[in-house]
Amino acid sequence: MKAIVQDRYGPVDVLRLDEVDRPVPGRGEVLVRVHAAAVDQGVWHLVTGLPYALRPVFGLRAPRVRTPGMDLAGRVEAVGPDVTRVRPGDEVYGSCQGSFAEYACAKEDALAPKPEGLGFEEAATVPVSGVTALKALRDVGRVRAGQRVLVLGASGGVGTYAVQLAKAFGAHVTGVCSASKTDLVRSIGADEAVDYRQEDPVDGSRRYDLILDIAGNRPLSRLRHALTARGTLVIVGGEGGGRWLGGNERQLGALLLSPFVGQRLRSLVVMEQHHSDLRALTELIEDGSVTPVVDRSYPLAEVPDAIRHLRGGRVRGKIAIRL
Repeated sequence: MKAIVQDRYGPVDVLRLDEVDRPVPGRGEVLVRVHAAAVDQGVWHLVTGLPYALRPVFGLRAPRVRTPGMDLAGRVEAVGPDVTRVRPGDEVYGSCQGSFAEYACAKEDALAPKPEGLGFEEAATVPVSGVTALKALRDVGRVRAGQRVLVLGASGGVGTYAVQLAKAFGAHVTGVCSASKTDLVRSIGADEAVDYRQEDPVDGSRRYDLILDIAGNRPLSRLRHALTARGTLVIVGGEGGGRWLGGNERQLGALLLSPFVGQRLRSLVVMEQHHSDLRALTELIEDGSVTPVVDRSYPLAEVPDAIRHLRGGRVRGKIAIRL
């Protein structure tokens, strides 16, 4: 089968399309014929091995998993022992390690039936970003109806899901993005869309019950200035900060400071997606509350181009990979 592989950390250009052996599902695993995958910032971090703090988990000198990619949507080809919820022929979506390939093995618990009405490319953009947004708002942020929610990075993969989910939970949502994307953010339900180049969204002139900061670099002091006295900040990822921590030092600062202030300062790292979260998203997608935003799709052989486009900062929503 064909798969995108890499032998060592390095520039995106080290990725290549190779013939590799088709994987065999183990206990509790499902072999999926991948119809579509998706690109997110996590893929870039794993391909380049940055920040260095991630390498003890993902491989010190080279990736432990040679084939990148996490999101996928496709059909079940075969199942391993102890798999009970899916069977060959089922259309599924979810996550795994190594989805940039014609076939990939995923844990049964990381898959759910593909939402009706979605194509494979749309469905593949949901799991990583959609589950991250869901957990950030529902589980960590404890969002409630009537609250004022600020989404920093509202036009990206996690952000477009966060805006829609916050509205589905009954919040008043302000989305922050560049001027060229304010129309998109309003179209997916934001009550207000702020161009961060024209207005500082955390200058303290407005206070929010919940701030979701996605892949940002604003100091904690600035973010806290825009929170209510008992508000909650949830940091998802980060940019800048050098090659060692890559901006993630803010998460550490939030954890250390939170016990000493009235505000709840939290961070979120989602390593795996669970079928219960995917099913919750499926319900919202099928009732029309959430719609995937797909910027464009690339064929498998052009994954490096897709990653470069993502890092260029012009993406609206998510990028799909078609097989």
